[in-house]
Amino acid sequence: MKTGALLILSTALALLASPCGAQRMTPKVQARIDRILRKTPLIDGHNDLADAMRGFHGGRIETPAGTIHDRDPPLMTDVARLRAGRVGAQFWSVYIAGTLTGDEALRHTIEQIDMVKRIVAAHPRDLQFAATADDIVRIHRSGKVASLLGMEGGRQIGGSFAALRQFYSLGVRYMTLTHNQTTEWADSATDQPKHGGLSEFGEQVVREMNRLGMMVDLSHVSPDTMRDAIRVSRAPVIFSHSNAYALSPHARNVPEDVLRLVVANGGIVMATFYTSFVSPKALDWAREQVAEQARLKAVYPFSSEQAARALADWEQSHPRPHVSVAELTDHIEHIVQVAGHDHVGIGGDLDGIKYAVDGLDTPAGYPLIFAELIRRGWSDGDLAKLAGGNMLRVMRQTERVAASMRDVPPALDKLEPLE
Repeated sequence: MKTGALLILSTALALLASPCGAQRMTPKVQARIDRILRKTPLIDGHNDLADAMRGFHGGRIETPAGTIHDRDPPLMTDVARLRAGRVGAQFWSVYIAGTLTGDEALRHTIEQIDMVKRIVAAHPRDLQFAATADDIVRIHRSGKVASLLGMEGGRQIGGSFAALRQFYSLGVRYMTLTHNQTTEWADSATDQPKHGGLSEFGEQVVREMNRLGMMVDLSHVSPDTMRDAIRVSRAPVIFSHSNAYALSPHARNVPEDVLRLVVANGGIVMATFYTSFVSPKALDWAREQVAEQARLKAVYPFSSEQAARALADWEQSHPRPHVSVAELTDHIEHIVQVAGHDHVGIGGDLDGIKYAVDGLDTPAGYPLIFAELIRRGWSDGDLAKLAGGNMLRVMRQTERVAASMRDVPPALDKLEPLE
């Protein structure tokens, strides 16, 4: 192991012994977590490392030292942190801004897929591509981290089912139907609705994803789109990085009635680490910060530097609330309370968020979640379901649905992008 990796691993272990985890992360608890995660892979549903590397580091996979860590600005994720966090499988997000459309959206997505494939190729001793649930189990048993692709934003198919099929052939195993913008065929949670959920074409997209064996991801979509997709889908849906709306009323979280629909559908909600999605006080702070930023832009219309300095002063006098692992596990337990232990997972959204739950700003902290749930009395079986058992079940059922639709002809309609 390289010196940098040893340093990160030592830092991760120090975190687990720090005051935020000292009462929970005893050697006995750590041994129990390790035993569970050796048997069942910890599957994280969403990580934006590729976009962070593309956006901030020019798409360079390796530093001069031959690693993907020690970057400026720093990254949340690298191989050593995945190992320290006992991650067994990672869905790598291939994300583009929801404002991109048509051929540009397709090109940017292909660049993201290329980025992930180069990351995996650069770490053959640690990472290996997976396409199925059985692949994940096999790769995990071999001691490597199974790597899969999740495509974030329905505009990435350019209104073309042919593009959707080709992305599946490149390894994409789920698609988030929207990002922050309403698309030509699906309403987003954070934009004006145009379709009342899914359009007719959007329903075709869901059916074609079922036919292919690509999971339907409902993070980022409006509640009406959630309900429509669950109604249409023959396979379980996923929320790759969302929490419970009842505990933090952010539009990105899942309402109570939808949590109940997930049960009948067989799907999974993967709890995420962005503080505004976890804590009402963090959500209120974020809204106040956005309002102050807008006010300062009006006060200093010709000086972005003055506006930035004034915002920094405001943030110093209005400290950002910290959010604990216990608050995140409250979301996990609420999802369980409404939907049951069979319908929850973990999707950190690391390297795609600015503020994370304390101790969970890298994958090295993942055992803290399990330690807190052990403190709350969770059984090994239920911890294994949360870790990856539920996602493996969802993937296998999605694969069975695709096999049952083998004789269904491919969809051929096309949709022109919005101007």
